[in-house]
Amino acid sequence: METPQTEPFSHHPRFVSKLTRNTLALILAGGRGTRLKNLTDWRAKPAVPFGGKFRIIDFALSNCVNSGVRRIGVVTQYKAQSLIRHIQRGWSFLDGRFKEFIELLPAQQRTEETWYQGTADAVFQNLDILRSHNPQYVLILGGDHIYKMDYGRLLADHAETQADLTVACIEVPVSEASAFGVMAVDKDWRIVNFSEKPENPTPIPGQSDKALVSMGIYVFNARFLYDHLIEDHDANASSHDFGRDIIPRLVESAQVYAHRFQRSCVSTTPDAPYWRDVGTVDAYWEANIDLTTITPDLNLYDEDWPIWTYQEQLPPAKFVFDDDSRRGQALDSMVSGGCIISGSTVRRSLLFSNVQVRSFSTIEDCVILPNVDIGRHARLRRVVIEKNCVIPEGLVVGFDADEDKKRFYVTQEGVTLIAPEMLGQFYHYVR
Repeated sequence: METPQTEPFSHHPRFVSKLTRNTLALILAGGRGTRLKNLTDWRAKPAVPFGGKFRIIDFALSNCVNSGVRRIGVVTQYKAQSLIRHIQRGWSFLDGRFKEFIELLPAQQRTEETWYQGTADAVFQNLDILRSHNPQYVLILGGDHIYKMDYGRLLADHAETQADLTVACIEVPVSEASAFGVMAVDKDWRIVNFSEKPENPTPIPGQSDKALVSMGIYVFNARFLYDHLIEDHDANASSHDFGRDIIPRLVESAQVYAHRFQRSCVSTTPDAPYWRDVGTVDAYWEANIDLTTITPDLNLYDEDWPIWTYQEQLPPAKFVFDDDSRRGQALDSMVSGGCIISGSTVRRSLLFSNVQVRSFSTIEDCVILPNVDIGRHARLRRVVIEKNCVIPEGLVVGFDADEDKKRFYVTQEGVTLIAPEMLGQFYHYVR
């Protein structure tokens, strides 16, 4: 298998061009994400907070805007109000007068009396809207992964190979590949086989421990996409999913190519491109905690490729008391606006907005979502705390898993998730 040029993105300019301007992006953001447990009880997975001030969907949206793809549809379904509110507040700066927009596309039973039945059906049910914008290319994205990618480079590769469909791919350990669509390619990187979530993934030739998997990022020639969505819709045996139905069928009959993520990843090295599926509590905790390290794998301080979001107006973080037994301090941590650390110690933790840690508490290796109030003398270790929790005075979590399991959710890796309802606190409003 020949390897194409794979210099890191930082050596190249952005690929904003006629290609990106003639592209419409569709972000599929309707999934629940059940493996995140209580974090998705009241919101869709793309709306889950991440990184201190962002939502997961901000990464796909920012990649679009930074790449010059500024005609964007966001397809929603499951408990979408939190996501819709976030996009309305934080993503209203695109100007329709210049044919730039973010359009919300909730499940509306537009074509028949069913909700979205699969990823392909979600696009099919918005076919009239796609046609009205008359794009040359349609970029299909998931709204639930953390990564930085120049879609312009992806589009350039798609045009250069004269592909009908291009699938972005990344290498993962074979042991993890069963969760993805696994592909095989020839020397020109044309896909010759595609299997959705196979029990026994095929490794990359010469690399028995790695498999080439789909990132759920597709570029279609627009008219080609329309024809095959209609064909799939009429197929009674289809589950109407890109990975299960459409792509395996197209591999046999069309020009379908793979695009290596190394060619378009941003602010990373070619041998370690950053792409995370934070779909479990363990993965979510780990990706957030990694941001507190000295040099994290994901650079949120990159001015050349910023991550945009809704920016709430808040006062600076505040640290009070400096006595030997009562010192407000945060070490190797990220602390967002509106937080008050009052006579307590925070280590290796990430605090979202408006978190208050009251005196004599110790917080270690924790991810604390917005508007959490932690009472005095609390001791918390390896904990994820959902938004709006009020942590009782003296609560100890993270030191005795058997005891923690009586009240909270504890993962296989020993991370504890605390949600308001687990504390007998109920919030009957959209978050």
